[in-house]
Amino acid sequence: MRALILLHRWLGVAFCLLFAMWFASGIVMHFVPFPALTETERAAGLAVLDVRGLTHGPSDALAASRIKDATRVRLLQRPDGLVYLASGPSGTAALHAANLADAAVREPALALAIATNYAQRRGFDFAGAAVAGLTPYDQWTVAGGFDCYRPLYRVALNDGPGTELYVSSMTGEVVLTTTRWQRGWNYFGSVAHWIYPTMLRSHPLVWSSLLWWLSFLALVGATAGAVVGTLKMGAEGPRLASPYSGVQAWHHWLGVCCMVFVLTWIFSGWLSMDDGRLFSTGASTDAEMASIAGAPDWNALPQDEIRHISSRASEVEWFAFGGRIYRRESDGPGEQRLLRAGSDQVETEFLQPAEVDAAVRRLARGCDSAVVIGTGDHYAAAAIAPAAPVFRVVCGDVWFHIDGANGALLEKLDSSRRAYRWLYGALHTLNFPVLTARPILRAFIIVLLCGCGFAFSLTGVVIAWRRLRACFGSMD
Repeated sequence: MRALILLHRWLGVAFCLLFAMWFASGIVMHFVPFPALTETERAAGLAVLDVRGLTHGPSDALAASRIKDATRVRLLQRPDGLVYLASGPSGTAALHAANLADAAVREPALALAIATNYAQRRGFDFAGAAVAGLTPYDQWTVAGGFDCYRPLYRVALNDGPGTELYVSSMTGEVVLTTTRWQRGWNYFGSVAHWIYPTMLRSHPLVWSSLLWWLSFLALVGATAGAVVGTLKMGAEGPRLASPYSGVQAWHHWLGVCCMVFVLTWIFSGWLSMDDGRLFSTGASTDAEMASIAGAPDWNALPQDEIRHISSRASEVEWFAFGGRIYRRESDGPGEQRLLRAGSDQVETEFLQPAEVDAAVRRLARGCDSAVVIGTGDHYAAAAIAPAAPVFRVVCGDVWFHIDGANGALLEKLDSSRRAYRWLYGALHTLNFPVLTARPILRAFIIVLLCGCGFAFSLTGVVIAWRRLRACFGSMD
């Protein structure tokens, strides 16, 4: 018992402020998530393609890009003309459609034109827009998902909400928008909660290891406290009683009352930094993505392929899936047509189960037929288009989730990853079906529990301060 008391006491001294910050920032995060550009927002900023005079097709762009493992080619309209974006596991290349020259954005003036065109289509006030700088990392773009777009031009619109846009120097796409309100609240939310300063987060392995160990030690301290707090409970007649008084009694009672929540929340928070240490990651390998794409002959695309593009399209994507090449035309957020390359006859809006089955057979044998995941599914992944289906194909212990809009392999879930969904997602964010169907109730419970955890942590801060003052005072 003595060892547990000492362990809880000094880990509590070390981590009480961190606990208070985690609970308080957790409330903020529920209402103000970390800035991200949704597919709907991205698509809303795209201009209609002007394909008049276009002579080079996607196969020409692939050949010029020199990306040997490319599985996708997109066609976008920029202020400097049409641009092809060829991408595969090894990288992305941007090429001017007119002459297949490099289309990377090297001048701030072009980045500003891209940002203002996007802002105009989104209805933003861009009269005072200016390029604020070219940065490899900053607080809002430090995550690894932006690596293929770096460095980024930051364009400040200097409007009322303080909107800032980030334009990729590699592809010329707007990849993020933030507002002053988002940025301000996120310093008290995600940045604090994740211990996310740019200098630290720009070193992913160091940041990940640090948070893993901090949350693990916090879990050890909380577990020791739960054991001590339970054993210390006594009885006065028919009632439970605490041997402590004052702030220590408050800490004891709040700890006992919040024990289950605190332990599960800290445990699941520790798991958020697992990164494959205990559970599988759910990420697909390059080989799996190449396998489901197949090996179609891009050079076999008809020479008149580009003449089939609709005059309404704001984006065209050619992608390989199951050994075939499809053309996906998008007219804006949530509006798309799916065609076989070389045709102008719309076959369907999205991929069909039979096409998914044929592609997944390249991944594994003995798979069940593809089924569409319902919106209430506990393991559902999000498709790129709001109305697009997500297909699940079960191959033994592994579930593959495939985007019905563009054939992307979204994730693979084995039993380990499915367990992780509950141990992390459900416990840490209360992502239980009964609560996600009732968002107001879920928000109320999150605020209530985190509020109780914050109050509990503050009593720990007071006790820790008194303990440290007593220790240092005795040294005088």
